[in-house]
Amino acid sequence: MWKGWQAAPLPSSFMLTAIIGFTISAFWVYPRDLNWGFTFLLFFTLMFVASVISTTHASVRDLTILENRESIEQLPLPARKKQKKVSRKSTRKRR
Repeated sequence: MWKGWQAAPLPSSFMLTAIIGFTISAFWVYPRDLNWGFTFLLFFTLMFVASVISTTHASVRDLTILENRESIEQLPLPARKKQKKVSRKSTRKRR
């Protein structure tokens, strides 16, 4: 069953890219070329709005799952295997 629109949590680097891109576009690109400057300002503004929407509408459950996945990926390989160790039952029928 579809429950409606749900925002996916975006990484913080997405918001940082939008802020830096807007700043560079406003102070360096826009004074040199109005068309490209306006286009970049609009693009980075939309990126910033999308990142704000994703942070305000993302559920806490989604954010904790994302944090847990990132923390597991940062573990060294042997520790990751221990973390994900799950007992598996054989699918073969024993005779």
